[in-house]
Amino acid sequence: MINQHQKAYKEEVEKKKESLGKRPDWLKVRLPSGKNFKDVHSLMRNSKLNTVCEEARCPNLGECWNNRTATFMILGDTCTRSCGFCNVKLGMPNELDLDEPRRVVESVEELNLRHVVITSVNRDELKDGGATIFKECVRLINERMPDTTVEILIPDFKGEEHAFEIIMENPPHILNHNMETVERLYHAVRPQAKYERSLKLVRWFKDRGLRTKSGIMVGIGEKNEEVLSLMNDLYSHGCDIMTIGQYLQPTKQHLPVDRYVTLDEFKMFKDHGLELGMKEVESAPLVRSSYHADKHARDMWSN
Repeated sequence: MINQHQKAYKEEVEKKKESLGKRPDWLKVRLPSGKNFKDVHSLMRNSKLNTVCEEARCPNLGECWNNRTATFMILGDTCTRSCGFCNVKLGMPNELDLDEPRRVVESVEELNLRHVVITSVNRDELKDGGATIFKECVRLINERMPDTTVEILIPDFKGEEHAFEIIMENPPHILNHNMETVERLYHAVRPQAKYERSLKLVRWFKDRGLRTKSGIMVGIGEKNEEVLSLMNDLYSHGCDIMTIGQYLQPTKQHLPVDRYVTLDEFKMFKDHGLELGMKEVESAPLVRSSYHADKHARDMWSN
C-alpha cells in the first residue's frame, strides 16, 4: 500500500508525463542468454538461493551471469519494508534459514569467484536484522576461499549498533549500504529509512577501518544539485566507492520514472565524486550497486 508521499510523487510525475519522451537507446539491453548464463541460473535454482539480479530485475543480469558473477540475496525473498522503487516481495518473511550460509559458500566455490557480493532483504522483525547470517556467510567464505574478497550490501538494521558489532566479528572486505536517493525524497522512496541514519552507518564502519561503498538511483524525482549535495555528505562520512544509475520502474505499481538522466549528467556526477576524493565512482545509466564490483575490489587493493 502506497503512503501519502508516494501518492503525491506519482501525481506530480503524471502531470509532466508527456515531457518524459521515449526510453533512450542507451537504456536498451539484450535478453540474457549463453552457456554461462544457463549454468549460473541452474546453480542458483539447484542451491535454492535467491539473487538480487533476478528479484530486482537488474538490466545487467545477462552480462554479469555470462561472466559467472552474481549477487547473492540472503535472508529469504520477502522484505519487511515498502520502498517505492523495489520489486522484491513485501510481506511477513518465512522462518530464518540457518543453512543458507553453507549453500552460499558452496555456490561461491563452484563459480570460483574472486569477489563475491552478498545482500539481503530487510528483516526488521529479527532482533539483529539478520546480521548473524551475514557474519556466517563471510566467515565461511574466508575459511574456504581465503583469496576471495567479500562485499556485503547491508540494510540499515534500524541503526542498531549491536547488529553492526555482529558484522564486525567477521568483517567483509567492503561494506556497502545504499542511500538510494536524496534526502528530500526519503518519505516516498524509502519510507521506513532515515537519511541521517544511513549516513551514520557508513561513518560507523569507516571508523572501524572498512572500505565503504554506497549507491543511488537518479531519475526518480531528484535535482542534480541534490545529487551533488548527497555525494558531498557521503564523502564527508567516509564513503570510498559510489555507484549511480538510472532508475527504471519495475512495475506500474512502483514509483514512475521522473526523467531520463543524460550521459553528460552521469559524467558530471562521476567527475564530482572523483574531485571530492572518492576512490571509485561508477556512474552510467545501467549501473547498479554490484556492477563491476569485482573490478572496484581489485582496484582498491592495488592502490
